[in-house]
Amino acid sequence: MARPREFDESAAVERAMEAFWEHGYEATSTQDLCTATGLGRSSVYNTFSSKRALFQRSLTHYTNRELGKRKAILDGPGTAAERLAAVLDTAVDADRDRPRGCLVVNTLAELGLPDDEVGAALRSDTDQNLAMFAECAREGVLDGSLRDGLAPADVAEFLLSTISGLRVMARRGTSREAMHAVADLALASIVAH
Repeated sequence: MARPREFDESAAVERAMEAFWEHGYEATSTQDLCTATGLGRSSVYNTFSSKRALFQRSLTHYTNRELGKRKAILDGPGTAAERLAAVLDTAVDADRDRPRGCLVVNTLAELGLPDDEVGAALRSDTDQNLAMFAECAREGVLDGSLRDGLAPADVAEFLLSTISGLRVMARRGTSREAMHAVADLALASIVAH
C-alpha cells in the first residue's frame, strides 16, 4: 500500500514557482527545487514527474493568480481609462521589494514559445490578457474615456506589450519614476482628450 503524501502539494508548487521566478527555468536545479519546496529529490519526481512538469504547474499557478488580480481591476469600478491606469500602476509597483519582472515575460525571453504544456500555458495567458484588454478598450470607446476609433485588438496588444516592457524595466532595476513616466505616456496615447 502506498504511503499518503505528507506535504501540501499546492504550497510546494508555490515555493517552486518562487524559485523558478527568481532564477529562471534553466538555472533552477533540482537541488534548488528540493531546497525551495522542502522535499527530497524522489518526492519531487514522484509527485511532479519532472522538472519541466513542475515548472509548467508553477507557471500555470502564477498565470492564474496574476490573471485573477488583473481581472478584478479591469472588472472594477470607474471608467475604462481609470481601470487601465490602475493596471499600469500595478505593473509598475508589482515587485517593488524584489524586482524579478514577470514570470511569463521572463519565460518567453528564456524559452521562447515551446511546443509543449509550457507553451500552451504561455499562449493561454496571452490570449486571456488580450481578451480582457480588448473588452476594456471596447468599453472605453463607448464610455468616452478612450479615443474614438481605436481598434480594441490593437489597444490590447499595445497594453500587453507595454506591461511586458514595464516588467522588463523592473527586472533591470529602472526607477519607479521612470516606469511611471512610461506608463503615463502609454495611457496618454489612448485616452480621450
